[in-house]
Amino acid sequence: MNAHAEQTTPNVTNPPEPKRSVPKKVFSLLLIGVLVVGMIYSIQTSNMALALFSLLFLLLLLGTPIAIALGFASFLSIYYFTTDPLPDLAGKVFSGLNHFPLMAIPFFVLAGNIFTSGGVAKRLIHLTNVMVGHIPGGLSVASIVSCTLFAAISGSSPATVVAIGGIMIPAMVKHGYDKSYAVGSVSTAGSLGILIPPSIPMIVYAVTVEQSVGRLFLAGVIPGIMLMFLLSLVSFLIARKKNYAKAEKASWKERGGALKEAFWSLSLPIVVIGGIYSGIFTPTESAAVAVVLGVVVGLLIHRDLKVKDFPNILKESAKTTAMLFFIIAMAKTFAHILTLERIPHSIAEIITGWNVGPIVFLLIVNILLFIAGQFMEPTAIITILAPILFPVAMSVGIDPIHFGIIMVVNMEVGMITPPVGLNLYVASGITKMPLIDVTRSALPWLIAVVIGLILVTYVPAISLWLPDLLYGLR
Repeated sequence: MNAHAEQTTPNVTNPPEPKRSVPKKVFSLLLIGVLVVGMIYSIQTSNMALALFSLLFLLLLLGTPIAIALGFASFLSIYYFTTDPLPDLAGKVFSGLNHFPLMAIPFFVLAGNIFTSGGVAKRLIHLTNVMVGHIPGGLSVASIVSCTLFAAISGSSPATVVAIGGIMIPAMVKHGYDKSYAVGSVSTAGSLGILIPPSIPMIVYAVTVEQSVGRLFLAGVIPGIMLMFLLSLVSFLIARKKNYAKAEKASWKERGGALKEAFWSLSLPIVVIGGIYSGIFTPTESAAVAVVLGVVVGLLIHRDLKVKDFPNILKESAKTTAMLFFIIAMAKTFAHILTLERIPHSIAEIITGWNVGPIVFLLIVNILLFIAGQFMEPTAIITILAPILFPVAMSVGIDPIHFGIIMVVNMEVGMITPPVGLNLYVASGITKMPLIDVTRSALPWLIAVVIGLILVTYVPAISLWLPDLLYGLR
C-alpha cells in the first residue's frame, strides 16, 4: 500500500523519476551512514528518542512507506528501551483511532469519490467559464475557480487536478494558451483541495490536538478564497503580458442557466458549513449527509452516476480510508513515545529558553514544515509534528485554530513541490509532460501560494475572523 498519497487518485501513469546523480547518491549514502551511527550510539547510551528518530528517518530514506516506518520504529523502540509488554500496544493503537470525529474521514472520502463520478466537474467548469471566461486569462481563471469549487466537494488535491485539468488543460491549449501556462495554473490550484472545507488534514489536526473541527472548517474558508484570488491574479497578469485571446462575454441568460445547472453541485459545501454552524448536525454527521446528497444528486438529478459505478467507488474509498487510518494509528503510537520521553515538553522548554516571540517561532515552523513537506504526505506530517509543535505554539500565545490553518497551508506547498509533490506527478501523468517541466510551469503560481502562506501566518484575522464571528453569534 502506498502511503505517499493524500487521497486516492484516479488512475494516471506517473512518469519515471529522473535517475539520481552521483553527488546525490554519495549524499544519500553519507546520510544513511550518519543515521546508522546514530542508532548504534543511541543503543549504547540508552537514548530512546535518538534511536526512534534515527530509525524512522533511515527507513524513510530507504523508501519505506510512512505508516510502516512509523510503526516499525515505534514498536522496536518500545520493545528495546522499555518494559512495556508489546500486546499492550494494540490497545494504544485502538485508542488512537477511537475518536468520533475520525468517523468523518471515510464519509468525506466516499462523498468526494461519489461527486467526482457524478458529473460535477463539467457543470462547475461551465459555470465558471460563462462568469469569468471573457477576462484576460479567463480560461485559466475559470480553471482556478473550478478547482476551488470542486475542492469544496471532493476534499482531494490530486482528484481536483485530474477532474478539472483533464477538461480545462486541453481546452486552454486549443484556445492558444501555452501548455506550461495551463498545466502550472491547474496543478497549483488543485492544492486548494486540502484547505477549502471539508478537509481531511483539518480533521486529523483537530483529533491530534483536540480542537474543534467546525472552527477549523470555517477558518479555512477565507484563506482558501484569498489563495484563489492570488492564483487568479497571477493567471491574469501572465495572460495580459502574453496577450492571450479572450472569449466572448456570456449573456446574463447564459449565466443564469449555468448557475441553475450547477446549483446541486454547489450545495455540498453549503450543507457542510451551514449544517455545522446551525447546529443541525456535527462535522461527522455532515459527512454522512454529504454522501446521501451525493448519491441523490448523482443518480436522480445529474444522472451521470450509475449503479454499476458503486463497486469501484466503494473499493477506492475503502483503500483511501485504510491508508489514512493506518498512518493515523501508527502515528498515534509514535506520539505515545514522544509523550513518554517528554520530547514535546523538552522542545518547548528549549524554544522558550531562546526567548523567541511568535514571529520568529512561526518562521521556524514554516521552514520545518516546508522541509517535511518534501518527504512526507500531509496526514503523516500533522500526526507527527503537531504534538511536538502545538505545546510550543501555545506557550508563545498562538491561537490553536490559527496554528492549524498554518500547518494546512504548508501542506499545500508540499503538494506542489518535488520530490513528493503529488499534484505535480498527477499533472505530469495526465499531460505527458516531464516532471521537471511541470515543476517549472508551476513556479509563478507557487510564489503566489507562498505569499498567501506568509499572509495567513502573520495576519491571524484572515483565519480567525469567520469562526470567531459565527461562533460568537451562536
